[in-house]
Amino acid sequence: MGLVKAVEAWKQELKPVLISKAEELQLMGYSKATHEDIWKCLVNKVWKGNPEKMLHEVVQDIFHLSSNIYMSYLTIDAYQDDDLMASIAALTGKS
Repeated sequence: MGLVKAVEAWKQELKPVLISKAEELQLMGYSKATHEDIWKCLVNKVWKGNPEKMLHEVVQDIFHLSSNIYMSYLTIDAYQDDDLMASIAALTGKS
């Protein structure tokens, strides 16, 4: 049986895979796709935290990440950022 680690523990070793996925999404028209955004998307939408997985499972999850899931994550993230900025503006009296 292969080595099992929390996904966060695999992150550094997975950087080339994440960069490859970012390049794939960029070729599909998502010019601002980054390996960090892909990682955050996986943590929030696919893994929902920091589960334990084998390396090949994590690589498979990265390569199977669909553009629909990625765009859904970015859209929700953008709305949350807008809400946060509106909340900050309301608290500070700045717009």
